[in-house]
Amino acid sequence: MKKNTLILVTLLLVLVVALSACSKPAAIKIATDATFAPFEFTNDAGDLVGFDIDLMNAIAEKAGFEFEWVNVPFDSVLAGLSECQYDAAIAAISISDERKQAMLFSAPYLDAGLVVVVNAETTDIAGIEDLKGKVVAAQLGTTGEMAAQEIEGVTYKPYDSYELAFLELANKGVDAVIADNPLAMGYIAANPEKIKAVGDILNNEQYGIAICKNNADLQAKIDGALKELIDSGFVAELAGTYIK
Repeated sequence: MKKNTLILVTLLLVLVVALSACSKPAAIKIATDATFAPFEFTNDAGDLVGFDIDLMNAIAEKAGFEFEWVNVPFDSVLAGLSECQYDAAIAAISISDERKQAMLFSAPYLDAGLVVVVNAETTDIAGIEDLKGKVVAAQLGTTGEMAAQEIEGVTYKPYDSYELAFLELANKGVDAVIADNPLAMGYIAANPEKIKAVGDILNNEQYGIAICKNNADLQAKIDGALKELIDSGFVAELAGTYIK
């Protein structure tokens, strides 16, 4: 009898644990690529920091949901999100019609636009019209890559991160880099003696938070919180802190 009671108690405990686990919602996963300073990068302690990191944390707090970060390369961010491996992603992601076919987007939170960056000693490139015959770099999977590939007569050189692309530019390994203006300004501010922007901003891109195409509820929560943070001036304060 005691043996049967022990078995019954054990089975009940297993059932309680199983039901408890089932009742917990799956953790929301937010993807990023921490190579886009000042938007997302890691500090000396290995923590994720930056404009986008602070913004997403504030959105989650205001919207009342918890999440976990997933740090992966940028092309994996977009590929994974298109398959809903992640619930959302924030990584200086430009909103585009092509991307809207594979994922949802929040309202825009920052104006971006592409710019041409060259070595500080360069004198023969004044804008995109001077790139024919040049070696032009960008990060894999970005709108900068798309723009570089569309320029007639250039040799396109892809990089896994803009950090590597700008380092190569500073060392004169490529002739130019095409990147988002806010991102480029951050690298230029840190290395004004090595690289510079030339010409006009190439287009009118905006950053948005990308969301799994099957999760309109999360999109609504993010948009609601984001609007409050924009209206309160919080997003403008972040821009003042991180974008020089």
